Amino acid sequence: MVVRNYSVEGAGLGLRRSMMGEDLSSNAVDFFEVAPENWIGVGGRYGRWFRQLSERHPFILHGLSLSIGSSDPLDMELLASIKQFIREHDIRLYSEHLSYCSDQGHLYDLLPIPFTEEAVMYVAERIRMVQDTLEQRIAMENVSYYAAPGQEMSELAFLQAVLQEADCDLLLDVNNIYVNSINHRYDPLEFLCSLPSERMRYVHVAGHYDEADDLKVDTHGAAVIDPVWQLLDKAYEIHGVMPTLLERDFNIPPMPQLLEEVQQIKRTQASYQVEEPYVLSRR
Repeated sequence: MVVRNYSVEGAGLGLRRSMMGEDLSSNAVDFFEVAPENWIGVGGRYGRWFRQLSERHPFILHGLSLSIGSSDPLDMELLASIKQFIREHDIRLYSEHLSYCSDQGHLYDLLPIPFTEEAVMYVAERIRMVQDTLEQRIAMENVSYYAAPGQEMSELAFLQAVLQEADCDLLLDVNNIYVNSINHRYDPLEFLCSLPSERMRYVHVAGHYDEADDLKVDTHGAAVIDPVWQLLDKAYEIHGVMPTLLERDFNIPPMPQLLEEVQQIKRTQASYQVEEPYVLSRR
């Protein structure tokens, strides 16, 4: 019997400062996710609010500026701050984007790493360094991208190779699979089926912007659409029910409307008989 190891369970929500004052004490949300860069060193009323929430609810981190694919040296000061933040708030898991966002300074965007064997080795070494520094495994997210400079292998082959070479975990973003499948014309189900179940730690769902029929932009600024909900359902069917988090970064609707999408995650999870037990694990 296979035991699946997850650090959180159920349906989560990305916490934003604009949510301060909302009633988040109910059981509607099972866990929260924040970007550490937005909370490290924050004091005052926001700091007190975050402390109160982290003492009552499970939290995970999703980083924005590790820039794992950059030629710049890893930001060891940032990693030290993240490590301390994880300990201070009993954070369950840390994830980052499989991309880069710096070139002798922050670029304020998530840019695609070239899909090459050389990049696989380079990125995997940096992921191992991060894991060694934090003294824990991390999860890397499959990202949306709009160009593939220097491409020598497919997105799928690149992702599979990085996960294997780095021996790290995967944050599965089903909206990014949908967006990329439209923009780069591939079968999202074939992509989803080919990912390693054993490395998946949790899932992201989000909305996006329709620039055109053949161009979708990952914005996290709209409601999740039916094809993405359907892809989440297929992810559960293929890989088993996993902790899943709703991302919403702007155009944030009233909390009841946002929590209805969280409930949609729960309904999808509940529609499956859990055949493989899982345990909570501090990985």
